[in-house]
Amino acid sequence: MDSRIGFHVSISGGISNSIDNALKIGCGAFQIFTRSPMRWSAKPLQEEEVKNFRKKLGESKIDIDAVFVHMPYLPNLSSPNDKLHKKSVDVLTEEIKRCSVLGIPYLVSHLGTHGGKGKGYGISQLVKGYNFAFRNYYKSLSKAAIDNSHGIGGKESVTILLENSAGHKYSIGGKFDEIGLILDKLDSSSSGSRGSFGVCLDSCHAFVAGYDLRKKDGAGETLDKFSSEVGLKRLKLVHLNDSKDKFNSNRDRHEHIGLGKIGKEGFKALLKDKAVKNLPIIMETPIDKRRDNSDNLKVVVDIINRK
Repeated sequence: MDSRIGFHVSISGGISNSIDNALKIGCGAFQIFTRSPMRWSAKPLQEEEVKNFRKKLGESKIDIDAVFVHMPYLPNLSSPNDKLHKKSVDVLTEEIKRCSVLGIPYLVSHLGTHGGKGKGYGISQLVKGYNFAFRNYYKSLSKAAIDNSHGIGGKESVTILLENSAGHKYSIGGKFDEIGLILDKLDSSSSGSRGSFGVCLDSCHAFVAGYDLRKKDGAGETLDKFSSEVGLKRLKLVHLNDSKDKFNSNRDRHEHIGLGKIGKEGFKALLKDKAVKNLPIIMETPIDKRRDNSDNLKVVVDIINRK
């Protein structure tokens, strides 16, 4: 297991502060929002702040491939509502641009809900939205090459990571075969070659969606199923979260590592599996009187080092 383990951290006071926040905990990886996750609008990234972020990250021991942006919560890329879908795709396009400007290679995306229209419809909306966002992104690069008036244009490639859902009503991507289907459609669509896509596997979401991670055999079977239905080459990140709720409950409530329904034995099996052990790990665990982020990091390191 390498040292690329960390948390979702705050950008309060400036986006470059996220690096300081990550290093204080001892992270070798981290994830951020580039804006408030509960607002549609976002302040433009300022040139000085972008330079500070890039400089701090370059001087740190955190590898750029272990840094991730998470999409805000409000967009629904599978929505049947035309207005909401357009707003969601606009935010996605902007987040791709912001990742590129910051030099962050990965953008984690929830897959959304179809609102009762059916999974086929939701997947169609999702694929259309991803392709449209990348087309707009590349158009903006062409325009920036002509008129780079902001001085902070970014041309780094960005990969969208599809995050598996908890499988609640109307959701897209609770099962691995759905994610595999989405990726196939993106690969075969007319503009799919312009976009780059991978997968973020969330352990809590998988568990409550019906993938039993509590024992070694279950963890192995889950990863085998992922391999056959999605492909391990697509797996770029693991969101390591225990679950407050029971197996196959479809309820997304994260718990401290080892204190939830998955338990330490399950995480030992998952973390030591060859499919996972060299991947970046991001935790989105609670901070409360029982544990903070540093405590959860110690637990994970202990699990990894245990014989």
